Amino acid sequence: MELSVIIPVYNEELSLPALFARLYPALDKLALTYEIIFINDGSSDRSAAVLRQQFDGRPDVTRVVLLAGNYGQHMAIMAGFEHSRGNIVITLDADLQNPPEEIAALVAKMKEGHDYVGTIRKNRQDSFLRRWPSRVLNMIRERTTRIKMTDQGCMLRAYSRTIINALNHCREVNIYIPALAYTFASRPTEIEVAHEERSAGDSKYSLYKLLRLNFDLMTGFSIAPLQLFSILGILVSLLAMTTYVVVMVTRWMQASTFAQGLQAMWDRDILQFFLIGIVLFGLGLLGEYVGRIYEQVRGRPRYLIDAVLEQHAQHVQPTAEKSV
Repeated sequence: MELSVIIPVYNEELSLPALFARLYPALDKLALTYEIIFINDGSSDRSAAVLRQQFDGRPDVTRVVLLAGNYGQHMAIMAGFEHSRGNIVITLDADLQNPPEEIAALVAKMKEGHDYVGTIRKNRQDSFLRRWPSRVLNMIRERTTRIKMTDQGCMLRAYSRTIINALNHCREVNIYIPALAYTFASRPTEIEVAHEERSAGDSKYSLYKLLRLNFDLMTGFSIAPLQLFSILGILVSLLAMTTYVVVMVTRWMQASTFAQGLQAMWDRDILQFFLIGIVLFGLGLLGEYVGRIYEQVRGRPRYLIDAVLEQHAQHVQPTAEKSV
């Protein structure tokens, strides 16, 4: 198997027919042996039924993994990785914002000897409110983790079989696939790809999910936030102490009597609320790391598979019909 294309699907019933109409012809033109692995991530619409129909129509190159619940995009992709067989593995979203026709460019770049090909969305079709925060988060991520990805939000990427095998051996609960794969790559590169508006439906990533994703990215690949907070704590403590001494000495000098001077020394600290905020932020940051440790040591399965639809499969469960 030369090529595997992994596509997570979550409530994409309206987008799938258009995806099928463009994806299969684009891959047929490559003249490679390929497979397409769709991972239904607990969709609540008819996505699973549409995928089943597509499997019945092209069982030679189509495989469908039906997850037992909604585990998130990255867990769905990991399920696809563990079922993939291609020497080159490409991830693609189902919303057609990244045209399937761009897969040929990634395959060509991989054949030049690269083991990881990232992408940069050209003429990005997202709103300013999504593009500007993305640039800020990219800058923060690169400074804290030293992982260089110009466009971390683009899921259209190519990986070698060596990197896929390494990813499959990682048992992390909170995982950010593009960044982790970058750390395993010896010859990474990036190319520009086209970007289109969603063919149907809405984005599954809210602002909160994007922030959570970047927290996972920073805390999963670096302890720099803790180190920076320690330095910040020292600087703020020195500043607070200096400011407090200056304010108290000034009040003492302005007091007319010794008793008033003592009273001024016992006034509420003007920096109290600021320091409480810093402490709470630090506790939250520390809790982020402790929470990740807690989730990891429990050792629970990252996802459960309800059924796998594939040609000559021996392990398709009767529950597949119920899932569909």
